[in-house]
Amino acid sequence: MKKTSFLLYGVISYLIFFGTFLYSFGFVGNLFVPKSIDGPVQVSLLNAFLINAGLLSLFALQHSIMARPAFKAMWTRVVPEALERSTYVLLSSVCLILLESQWQPMGGVIWSVKNVLAQNILLGVFVTGWLIVLLSTLMINHFDLFGLRQVWFYFNGKPYQPLRFRVPFFYRFVRHPLYLGWLLAFWATPLMTAAHLLFALLTTGYIFTAIYFEEKDLVTTFGDKYSDYKKKVPMILPTGKKTAA
Repeated sequence: MKKTSFLLYGVISYLIFFGTFLYSFGFVGNLFVPKSIDGPVQVSLLNAFLINAGLLSLFALQHSIMARPAFKAMWTRVVPEALERSTYVLLSSVCLILLESQWQPMGGVIWSVKNVLAQNILLGVFVTGWLIVLLSTLMINHFDLFGLRQVWFYFNGKPYQPLRFRVPFFYRFVRHPLYLGWLLAFWATPLMTAAHLLFALLTTGYIFTAIYFEEKDLVTTFGDKYSDYKKKVPMILPTGKKTAA
């Protein structure tokens, strides 16, 4: 019964994540969803700025602090180790749901692209960014990243097997294709409003901060393998050359 409940918890956490991921596509792109990043202004500019900055900060802090090894070591004294990743994913989804439900449009236009061809190109870059994010997770083991692999091992009574260091396709061109995908998705828009600009700026700052701490953890985990990889492959912008697998 315990094994089944752990597995169910992991599956539900994953489904909540995937639902928020799909909604976020529409939220950032102003596509298909009832509430998106832009819309009628509801509060003053200052209040909107403070609310949005607070929501983004909450998401960034949760996402970053809970990913650190020191926090995981402490957290797993409270949460079963098999559920640690699923709980992280669930809480990240909750923070994202809070952000998107409480987000405040701010008005103001930074740029507006009128040319239809240019609009379609930017939409294509936007969609490409989201595809890069999804494909990047599949290349490094999507199910481990989002906690399903951990609960599946537990369900089958097997000890968790950490992932070994690999350099799949996208990762031969840049070390962080997932973050590159987010940057493309957040900045490629034919209509850049004040709210969208705030979102893009703060998430970009978070991305580069996360990379700094993440790479320190990766060097600690994989040692010279990751240090050598850092020397050979650019961080975020591809140079046109790829490293060997």
